[in-house]
Amino acid sequence: MSHLNITKLTKTVGAKTLFKDVEFSLYPGERAGLIGVNGTGKSTLMSILAGTMDADKVVMDHPKKYRITYLMQEPEFDESLTVLETVFSGESPILALNRAYENALKNMMVDSSSTQLQDELMDIQEKMEQENAWDINALAKTALSKLGIDMYDQQISELSGGQRKRVALAKALIEPADLILLDEPTNHLDAVSTEWLQETLLRMGSAMLFVTHDRYFLDAVSTHIFEIADQTMYTHKGNYGDYLENKAIRDEMNASSQQKLENRFRSELKWIRRGAKARSTKQKARIQRFDEIKENVQKENDNTSLELSMQSQRLGKKIIEGKNMGVAYGDKQIFSGFDFLLQGGDRIGIVGPNGAGKSTLMKMLAGELEPTTGKMEYGSTVKIAHFTQHLPEMDESQRMIEYIQETSSDFEAEKGVRLSATQMLERFLFPSNGHGTQIGKLSGGERKRLYLLKLLMEQPNILFLDEPTNDLDIQTLSVLEDFLENFPGVVITISHDRFFLDRIARKLWTTGTGRIEEYQGLYSEFIKEKNNPVVLAEQELVETPAAEPVTVKTKKKMSYKEQLEYDGILDKIAETEVKIEAAEEKMASAGADYDKLQKLTEEVNGLTAEYDTLIERWTELQEIAES
Repeated sequence: MSHLNITKLTKTVGAKTLFKDVEFSLYPGERAGLIGVNGTGKSTLMSILAGTMDADKVVMDHPKKYRITYLMQEPEFDESLTVLETVFSGESPILALNRAYENALKNMMVDSSSTQLQDELMDIQEKMEQENAWDINALAKTALSKLGIDMYDQQISELSGGQRKRVALAKALIEPADLILLDEPTNHLDAVSTEWLQETLLRMGSAMLFVTHDRYFLDAVSTHIFEIADQTMYTHKGNYGDYLENKAIRDEMNASSQQKLENRFRSELKWIRRGAKARSTKQKARIQRFDEIKENVQKENDNTSLELSMQSQRLGKKIIEGKNMGVAYGDKQIFSGFDFLLQGGDRIGIVGPNGAGKSTLMKMLAGELEPTTGKMEYGSTVKIAHFTQHLPEMDESQRMIEYIQETSSDFEAEKGVRLSATQMLERFLFPSNGHGTQIGKLSGGERKRLYLLKLLMEQPNILFLDEPTNDLDIQTLSVLEDFLENFPGVVITISHDRFFLDRIARKLWTTGTGRIEEYQGLYSEFIKEKNNPVVLAEQELVETPAAEPVTVKTKKKMSYKEQLEYDGILDKIAETEVKIEAAEEKMASAGADYDKLQKLTEEVNGLTAEYDTLIERWTELQEIAES
């Protein structure tokens, strides 16, 4: 079977060892998501596999004709080529044939009467037919279209950074390859394009290794998770959700009494989420126990949540108000007639197609761009921090701790607790032994994380975040999300990251129609409604549809067998919980006996599955009993 086997992979940059003696394999159809904190070497590892960077040591075992295609985080181009020429610029014979076809077609358009050109085109078309090259041609144009690129003859030099990345992505998708390497493929993609990319990757048979901060994408696409940490790589079978579950189990192996309490909280939380209601004495007792455990866990975790909170300058009653706001560039109206009033605690996501004025709107709100029409008023206590897509220039010789201390040497959290610049760097995943590192030695993602922390150290009460998730690792995003959830001021963010928006934004401002429209709810709900053909069809209906006939439901009676099952199922659920708790206690005392831990992990997984099945069955029987 055609596969890649990596052993002894070691890479050192300066005095820093990124990874040492890493081993892994990738087989056709396997899609591995590569995760790790910025600076651990994700892009470096991809470059080594692609052959664009040398390792200190590596053994790569694969067939002779093993083909690898690579989407770099910052793609490099021949500026003289057009979009379509770039997409077909790979080395495979089938791409060369497509290049020849497109050139012959272009020549024919210049001189359609030339017999020689006609014969050349006919000859190439025959070869296209023989090699089944038409599929690649159609796929290339479909991919470009789905990724928002429709000017195939436009020069690469005329494209924006986001457009160039999407052209490079289309090239990576159509080039025949045994292994596809994708570094942040969802950057600069809207939700529709991201969904299309997900579906496309799931249909492909190549092995894949990809880096992404989009957790919904990671969960949907990956069959494995490769985690770089502590100079090595940990491999996990399954998607991102499976990885999180297994990681939680590993953490519980060294469980303290508090962690055991959290395990019980998790177990009880399952019950509450399944819809248990206080209709019986047993259920009332369970819910009471749940509330007690939840309260204890929250008390124990007060210190953690405190570190993620902050004390900002108090916002007055008036924050920012805009009336009849509009922006136009020459004859092009970006938006008009926008009225808004920001309120304390607002969490707003700005969404819309690329080029629809999202960043323009944010610059106007931040006071960096004068509106064409309308008037905007700011409250006297407003203190704004604007995180832009493009980092400001940094002194590469400056050390991280000095860069942060330029703004403030400490950070005031809630209830009078102060955190030093060193503590805040650690909170944002910069280990203490690296605080003296020069900025010039940081990766792009690390610089972005450092800049974000510098803005937060200013302790603003309004945060404008323009694509804050691009190039940040998942761990940093989790820290940022925790921080924003506890942030006492107003947050307005632009992002294509569905998970980030779902967690942060409770209201959306949508662009792209010439007006700013408001949507109350989560981003995933908005996308679902926006793309639901039934909803769209209903919106287009003018006349009122005829009333549906009322269906009378016949009551279903519980059989004797179901009644017996119903009478005993709560006891079975309680017994299973006891077994889960006993197995988890054994795991906590197993120490470094990994064989024993493996068996106990399998036992806990089996019991948890049994527990979930019992809960579902109880819900079904409860509905019958109450019908």
